[in-house]
Amino acid sequence: MPQNDTGLKTVTKPKLERPRLYKVILVNDDYTPREFVTMVLKAVFRMSEETGYRVMLTAHKMGTAVVVVCTRDIAETKAKEATDLAKEAGFPLMFTTEPEE
Repeated sequence: MPQNDTGLKTVTKPKLERPRLYKVILVNDDYTPREFVTMVLKAVFRMSEETGYRVMLTAHKMGTAVVVVCTRDIAETKAKEATDLAKEAGFPLMFTTEPEE
């Protein structure tokens, strides 16, 4: 046995970092009806009528609105689901994702 061996093993725990969060962003367009946008927000993001309307109005006035902040895979899935729903209905409504600062 080596002289410095105390018989104890050091266990290093990997430091778990919290996963980086991503924003799902609603991008305003001049074609998709407000009611449809609100319906998509309710259906995909489980928002109430009032919250969905408020988010839609924010995007309408500001150009974009943050819909939700969550992990990357959930954000990308929800954004795709919402954009696909609009595409199927013939609207150019778009949702994007980006890392939260």
